[in-house]
Amino acid sequence: MANKTYQIKITLKNSKPTIWRLILIPSNLSLRDFHKVIQVTMGWTNSHLHQFKHGREYYAPKSKNGEDFGFDDYSLNYSRVNVNTLLKNEKDKMVYEYDFGDDWEHNIVLEKIVNTARDKKDVTCLTGKNNCPPEDCGGIYGYYDLLEIIKNPNHELYEEYSEWIDVDFDPTYFDKDEINEVLSSDDFGYFEMFEG
Repeated sequence: MANKTYQIKITLKNSKPTIWRLILIPSNLSLRDFHKVIQVTMGWTNSHLHQFKHGREYYAPKSKNGEDFGFDDYSLNYSRVNVNTLLKNEKDKMVYEYDFGDDWEHNIVLEKIVNTARDKKDVTCLTGKNNCPPEDCGGIYGYYDLLEIIKNPNHELYEEYSEWIDVDFDPTYFDKDEINEVLSSDDFGYFEMFEG
């Protein structure tokens, strides 16, 4: 399949106001590398397991001995699957799941296909909105509870939460230049923790 440029929108499900990123990637980017790009672009720290879901199929990393790192024991090894294997036409969709405890689900939509080839390492964040929630904050609803607590110094949990997260945390923060600088470094600036 010929390499093209994909414009993809990544949206964190149930986020209001919406937390999203618009990126350009080579269409033949592997799911393994796409995971790295999503982690960096959204602002996650790769501290948990993850998988992609397309239709009824799950795609996840496998360990060297074949152990499944996805939620589903029957997930397919994503190392040899490219984005354009699953997303072929504009408006095609899939889901990226991160941290099966907090259950961060991301809608992935192929918004536009450009017929120009793109280098395998050429990934760009075009724009986006809002900060990534902190890791381990209890999912999207735990995140909104956290935001309310750190706004209220009189809340019984304020002290505990302010030790865990900076009370100056800005939920509206987004800096595409900062993201693109990290993406342009080796391996997309990705920190390896759970990897097959």
